[in-house]
Amino acid sequence: MSIEDRMKATAKNVEGKVQEAVGEVTGDPKDKSEGRAKQAEANVRHSVENVKDDIKRAID
Repeated sequence: MSIEDRMKATAKNVEGKVQEAVGEVTGDPKDKSEGRAKQAEANVRHSVENVKDDIKRAID
């Protein structure tokens, strides 16, 4: 996995957590749901990169 891709996914996860927290504090369900969606996207990105790493290890 490239370090850059992992950093982007981690940044997206943090962004989602912050947005969800802001939505919780302000009572805005849209912010909460968008924050959760960003976290889910980050998890998918991490999973994709993990699969790439597994394939690379299997080939090597």
